[in-house]
Amino acid sequence: MKKLAIQPDIKKAATLPASFYRNAEFFEASKEKIFASHWNFATESQSIAEPGQVYPFTLLEGVLDEPLVLTHDQNGQKHCLSNVCTHRGNLVAMQPGKARMLSCGYHGRCFRLDGTFKSMPAFEGVEDFPTAADHLTPVSFEEWLGLIFVSLNPVASFEEMTRPMRDRLNWLPLNTLHLVEEGTTDYHVNAHWALYCDNFLEGFHIPFVHPALNAAIDFGQYAYEIFPHCNLQIGIADEGQPHFEVPEGHPDFGRKIYAYYYWMFPNLMFNFYPWGLSLNVVEPQGLQKTRIRFRTYQYKGTTHQRSLNSLEATELEDEAVVESVQRGIRSRYYHSGRFSPAMEQGVHHFHSLLAKTLF
Repeated sequence: MKKLAIQPDIKKAATLPASFYRNAEFFEASKEKIFASHWNFATESQSIAEPGQVYPFTLLEGVLDEPLVLTHDQNGQKHCLSNVCTHRGNLVAMQPGKARMLSCGYHGRCFRLDGTFKSMPAFEGVEDFPTAADHLTPVSFEEWLGLIFVSLNPVASFEEMTRPMRDRLNWLPLNTLHLVEEGTTDYHVNAHWALYCDNFLEGFHIPFVHPALNAAIDFGQYAYEIFPHCNLQIGIADEGQPHFEVPEGHPDFGRKIYAYYYWMFPNLMFNFYPWGLSLNVVEPQGLQKTRIRFRTYQYKGTTHQRSLNSLEATELEDEAVVESVQRGIRSRYYHSGRFSPAMEQGVHHFHSLLAKTLF
């Protein structure tokens, strides 16, 4: 597998080569080096809100394929655990719901809701049993915004990665966000997952691809900010468009901010609007197939204004251009491009992190 490198100086840098998006070796390497080592969206906190609740799921199905289970024990503690029985590898929890313990349906091995071994029939006489190896393995997880995020082998803490968002948006009622069905759906894109992120990470294309969004923002004031593990695009509202009422004393006071578009490496997009959050989770399904999970959350007491932001139309426009690029990067004549220093800082940041993480 050829090594990738991105020049740190954006004025001298070239984009990732087309081979990155076409090469199955890069895709396979990304499974462990990128997705297993960073934070993935799992579910809403509501899934294990009450003691006794269990929620089995497969982390990043088709890529990581890791069976996990979230639990809420009777002591009020929440856990993320391997959902694989330590006896013979059967899946333990099969359905979400209430349970006093986790019980394997294959040979009856039981675990407490914190993952510790409880009992096993017909194991009398087994020496040095049980040991720590007989417990279900705990997995790193974090709760934020009423959501649960999981990482198999985190290279950085979730708090560290999300700190720029927490600090910038601490005046918003983030603890009141709740799921709404409108706008909560999945989209399927016939393109490499990183092409979808490339597209999200620059506003350069807005005047050419998104007429409604372009009419809603003041494109001349579009701004970018780069952080170690994430970056931010700020859209400024045009006259008469909805915008945040930023409190006095905040660094953004006086700016009519239409939206804060945060991206966190590698595939999470936190789009904050005056009415709430649109979370976009970019999940690879194959080398040239991607699922985009749109989850919509609203602040308590606000009027839902998702339709004013033309999010569905913008998504379909993005899908069309990303699929067009997917066809283009298969060309014999395209190898790589250059970055706009003013408009493609986010893409340069993403490509730099990809190259650094893979090698």
